[in-house]
Amino acid sequence: MLHDLLRIPITGRDVLVPVDVAALVLTAWVVVAPLLHRTGRRRHRHPVRAVLVRLAALAVGAGIGLVAVWWTGDVLDLFGVSFTPVTRMWIAFACAGVLLLVVVLVQGGWTLRVVAVAAAACVALAAGLGVNVDFGFYKNVEQAIATNPYPTRTLVAPAHHGSGTNPVDLADWHAPADMPREGETISVTIPGTVSHFHARKAVVWLPPAARTAHPPQLPVLVALSGQPGQPADMFQTGDLGRYLEHYAATHHGLAPIVVAPDQLGAPERNPMCVDSRRLGRSATYVMTDTVGWIRQHLPVESSPNAWGVVGFSEGATCAMQFSAAHPDVFGSALAISSELGPRNGSVQQTIALGFGGSAAAYRAAAPSAIMAAHGHYTDHLTVFGYGQDDAPYHASTDALRTAAERAGMQTALVVSPGSAHDWNTVRYVLAHGLPAVIAHLGLPAVQGSL
Repeated sequence: MLHDLLRIPITGRDVLVPVDVAALVLTAWVVVAPLLHRTGRRRHRHPVRAVLVRLAALAVGAGIGLVAVWWTGDVLDLFGVSFTPVTRMWIAFACAGVLLLVVVLVQGGWTLRVVAVAAAACVALAAGLGVNVDFGFYKNVEQAIATNPYPTRTLVAPAHHGSGTNPVDLADWHAPADMPREGETISVTIPGTVSHFHARKAVVWLPPAARTAHPPQLPVLVALSGQPGQPADMFQTGDLGRYLEHYAATHHGLAPIVVAPDQLGAPERNPMCVDSRRLGRSATYVMTDTVGWIRQHLPVESSPNAWGVVGFSEGATCAMQFSAAHPDVFGSALAISSELGPRNGSVQQTIALGFGGSAAAYRAAAPSAIMAAHGHYTDHLTVFGYGQDDAPYHASTDALRTAAERAGMQTALVVSPGSAHDWNTVRYVLAHGLPAVIAHLGLPAVQGSL
């Protein structure tokens, strides 16, 4: 029963409408309560004044919320995204409810205080749910409280490693009768043997063909979350596994293996996918420890044509850095809302934290600089994506795409209609951008979206 309750969707009208209505009704009741008790023991001495004070509290609280969002988001850019009008509205609503509660607690009346607490709680819940819908993050309660719900397994090297057995080529693949009907998502530990980077457990998705006794050598996608984030985000929230399940179901169990390592180390950390003394060797963890682990433990092709990297936001910037700097490993990339370059706070802070104070090293780490230094790329695909309402990342994507095409990369662009820097954009771009990447990885092409 508890499991079923945790799986209740929190983005649909069945939950949102009752919570919003309760928040509005309770808030309105708290505001007009002095006018409802004009006589008796609960009569307020100056009812109109009390109502006006509460209305002023709502207005001032909403103003404080809007100013706070403007200052932290637009001026200081603490979150790296531009908040949408919808999110700003909900934050203003939440701050208004909090200030109204403070006023009622001061004005007195125990019954009204209890109702005010309930109203503030409903307002906070409604605001949280509203922001969640706007960002498209958590679909249910389980996602909000379970950081990584996938079972932990220890993978052993494929049978053809060191056994003298020839691996199965994709062209010779025939799905056996006992092949599982679905893929499997698991958690694994990828040790930082070389980098000594302290990473959380990675998430791996194995298509049905990879779960057979004699799997073929498959393409691989390395998937990188945004920041703050965790490796499970691309599966729990981005639906990456679901899209690939759909592909595998119509292609004899074949699909890319997906490995989502932890390039961050913790939700609040941002090592920027570079090696630094202060933030750790995140780049080495991904490009040496993770790549080596994949080749040792999974039945994957070794050619860069069969390797791709996908990421969102900070993870997209990492994807651009890695694919541009290591075309010998990655022959394709899917960058969703990539920044122009590594960023952790202001430019000065970024240079100090990630580049030892070297502005030159910072500039050289930008994907456009890496592409320019490399020169012409051969048979390299980058699919770019962003949300239609995400102006800053629209600009950064256009600049990166221009640099990529100048360097000889094949490019494609996917624009998510009516979304911004959120997971609604991620899901749309994955559904419409993965087919081109999958085809470039050497698997059969599909028409349309997944």
